[in-house]
Amino acid sequence: MRKKRAGMGEAPYKKDNETFTYDGKKVTAYPAEKLFDMIKEDFGEDVEGEVKTFTAGVKKKKEYKEIWLKVKRERFHELVEWMSKIQVPHLAVASGRDAGEEIELIYHFSLFYGIRDSEVSLCVKVSLPKEDPVIDTITDILPGALITEREKQEMLGVKVKNIPDPRRVFTSDELPEGYYPWRNDNDPEVEKELVRDLSKEGL
Repeated sequence: MRKKRAGMGEAPYKKDNETFTYDGKKVTAYPAEKLFDMIKEDFGEDVEGEVKTFTAGVKKKKEYKEIWLKVKRERFHELVEWMSKIQVPHLAVASGRDAGEEIELIYHFSLFYGIRDSEVSLCVKVSLPKEDPVIDTITDILPGALITEREKQEMLGVKVKNIPDPRRVFTSDELPEGYYPWRNDNDPEVEKELVRDLSKEGL
């Protein structure tokens, strides 16, 4: 019999050591190490990484694991599709930074999201050369990725291929073409004109 949680509907239940029914579907919740081995087997040299172990908690220590991956951008979309065949992954956010000659993106996914004691975090890094900072959209798999993809376009100058809505989210349309707030190679004269001196405004 399924147990119910107050105000949260039916809880996922464990059928055997690995298989759960979650949101009406059967899901096999693989341990982080096994999941990492499966990814390496299917993607070979196009992906590299490791499983990291962390400990959290004060009185009651709890161990949790994260998979850190770096994947070639040509296979990034395929990797997200691969994950979705196991369970549609939860995407928290895509972080990004100017890494010199490249733009570095890290997509923070979770698999087995909502299944107690089984969730695995997957941090997927993709490096894009500045002369060609193009990456495929994943909104066809995860529609909720749209806002974070739009953010990377306006803040870092990434070109998201086939993005369904390319409009800005956080910055004004009046920003000069080619100026991206998170880039380190912006023209300092342009930046001086754009950035307000808040101390002079009494803020």
